[in-house]
Amino acid sequence: MSKDYPSNLTRDQYELLSDLLPAAKPGGRPRSVDLWEILNAIMYVLVEGVQWRALPGDFPPWPTVYTYFRNWRQDQTWITVHDQLREWVRIEQDRRAQPSEAVIDSQSVKSAAFVDEAVGYDGGKKIKGRKRFAVVDTLGLVVRVLVTAASVPEREGGQQVLTRVKEMGAAIARLNLIWADGGFDGPAFMMWVMDTCRWIVKVVLRPQQTKGFVVLKKRWVVERTFGWLMGCRRLARDYERLPETSETLIYLAMIRIMVRRLA
Repeated sequence: MSKDYPSNLTRDQYELLSDLLPAAKPGGRPRSVDLWEILNAIMYVLVEGVQWRALPGDFPPWPTVYTYFRNWRQDQTWITVHDQLREWVRIEQDRRAQPSEAVIDSQSVKSAAFVDEAVGYDGGKKIKGRKRFAVVDTLGLVVRVLVTAASVPEREGGQQVLTRVKEMGAAIARLNLIWADGGFDGPAFMMWVMDTCRWIVKVVLRPQQTKGFVVLKKRWVVERTFGWLMGCRRLARDYERLPETSETLIYLAMIRIMVRRLA
């Protein structure tokens, strides 16, 4: 049993998640690790920002922990768990399980020096690294994310992440309105969303002649979500060689937030 780290899941939180995790594969050697400890180790990496090899010795061996993380990324387990928790949180907040409105935005973050895949320069924010495109519901809960090079324009990345949202099918059947900032403005992008996704895009622009921080209608929701993600040191900078791994860690950060609300 590992020490009582701040990132650990409580027993109630683990019990909530355990029903959503895949059962051990039939045949072969029986599963010998405690999934509670595996999840605690993954959350430790996420929150504390350490390397997999730097996991404290009271957790299971790091190759075992990473194998579970990687396998559940590849078979979409993390996204499945994430989507179920989002529906439960919405219902607990007296909302319908399916959102009718969503907010889209992007966040550019610096990448680590050794990261060389999907890395670019965001001239507007003067950041070399990667860009996180996020679509969230009006509670700030992530619907889908996309991690690209920071050089990818807003409208191009917006089309890619909204395509992922559309592929969710019945899970977003009620969705009809997308709130966005000026980076996603323009008739070409709006027509693409209407023709491809059958949604309406409403752009919220910053008032002219204003200085400093301004709370903008709907847009503040996704900005708050980006703030939540920065509470995890592994997400303060992009350390992942693969953008798909970065996306998985964002879903994991939201899983941690949602399970703490539910249990």
